[in-house]
Amino acid sequence: MNLPNKITLSRVVLIPIFMIILLVPFEWGTIEMFSGQLPVHHFIAALIFIVASCTDWVDGYYARKLNLVTNLGKFLDPLADKLLVTAAFVGLVELGLAPAWMIILILSREFAVTGLRLIAASDGDVIAASQLGKLKTWIQIIAIAALLLHNLPFTAMSFPFAQIALWAAVVITVFSGWDYFMKNKQIMLKSK
Repeated sequence: MNLPNKITLSRVVLIPIFMIILLVPFEWGTIEMFSGQLPVHHFIAALIFIVASCTDWVDGYYARKLNLVTNLGKFLDPLADKLLVTAAFVGLVELGLAPAWMIILILSREFAVTGLRLIAASDGDVIAASQLGKLKTWIQIIAIAALLLHNLPFTAMSFPFAQIALWAAVVITVFSGWDYFMKNKQIMLKSK
């Protein structure tokens, strides 16, 4: 297994660690930051999530730089991204930090586009990630990180950055899903 794929797998390995630290109510106290309070275990979970999210850029960088792009990597990388983001969004709903209806919209788009890709693959076609899809992923990551950090440092300013980021994630997620289907409708039409 090459280096980029090992980095991708490290992202998958971090997911259960992230979820345990996020959802188990550890009594590690709170951190006071920017005139707000944050449970220590949420802070640690946010750091793990941010590190795991950054491995997406790192594995892609090394795959291209070292010319190590493989079919396994093409499969594992988006799967690892979807698993991490899905786990984080479900955790946020469990903690009451994100409304379930917004997360259902986001996850529905993810499943629908994955289904479209599977239909395309069965016909020998590949649907590459679009720039809009990549932007969607980064906005989702920013929204998740802001929610995990309980909107710090914006709490002191009474600026709802985390909620705005979540709304932006919902809007761009739905729009990018629509874009994928409009640009690839011929795949669905020719599929039997």
